[in-house]
Amino acid sequence: MTRGSGLIGWIAHRLFSSGGGRALPGPVSPGDALAETSRLVVRLGGREVLAGVSLTARAGEVLALVGPNGAGKSTLLAALAADLPADEGLVRVCGRPVTEWPARELALRRAVLPQSAALSFPFGVEDVVRMGRAPWAGTALEDDDDRVVREAMAATEVGGFASRPFSALSGGERARVALARVLAQRAPLLLLDEPTAALDLRHQELVLRICRDRAAAGDAVVVVLHDLGLAAAYADRVAVLRGGGLAAEGPPGEVFTGELLSEVYRQPVEVFPHPRTGAPLVAPVRG
Repeated sequence: MTRGSGLIGWIAHRLFSSGGGRALPGPVSPGDALAETSRLVVRLGGREVLAGVSLTARAGEVLALVGPNGAGKSTLLAALAADLPADEGLVRVCGRPVTEWPARELALRRAVLPQSAALSFPFGVEDVVRMGRAPWAGTALEDDDDRVVREAMAATEVGGFASRPFSALSGGERARVALARVLAQRAPLLLLDEPTAALDLRHQELVLRICRDRAAAGDAVVVVLHDLGLAAAYADRVAVLRGGGLAAEGPPGEVFTGELLSEVYRQPVEVFPHPRTGAPLVAPVRG
């Protein structure tokens, strides 16, 4: 498929190329705050799901959101993405309140991977990945589309089934294609909700290495993880959520203690250093 061809190209140009110029993202420096919440409160169905959470995602870092089911991890990610409004407090992306960003400009600055991906039309794999380039339609960087799509597919190892329909893929294959779409968007802020949930051991490691590579290239990566071992091995910082609040935040080696995790998860947990790397290993107490 060539750049901008077919239905994908038509959609991209209809949605993003009209209506005047857009301010393209500027350069960022390591440590810059690319997303932040200040005393964020979100209520859903009359229930307070996030209760005064303040957190910052910085360029050059992987920030893992961990915690038990219902702790507010996905809600926090959705608020950072401007997919859920704040009832109280403030959310900023690239230093600006999310409510002040035009949708077309916000799409150039943050890319979002939801928990599951479903499509109503029989798009091929390459078509889906190319959707990530839609925000760049009508800009000078549109000429990079083919190269960026190839690189994203290679990184996620989906090139071998590029011509297959997305609907014919396994759950793990769909997850990797959806991640390739996010990577193709080339936004400096990546918001990933449980990207490893449907993946085998090898591809779990692949996805977290991609997160580390993107952080090394200067992006801010916020990733929801249930696997505490992956969070400990790959995250620069972890935010442990409990009951809609922030129980702890900091480097995994400092935050992941048996006492804290046992209390948060209501399950006896032991934490010990990996014999070679020293990274925390987390295991439930059994027997």
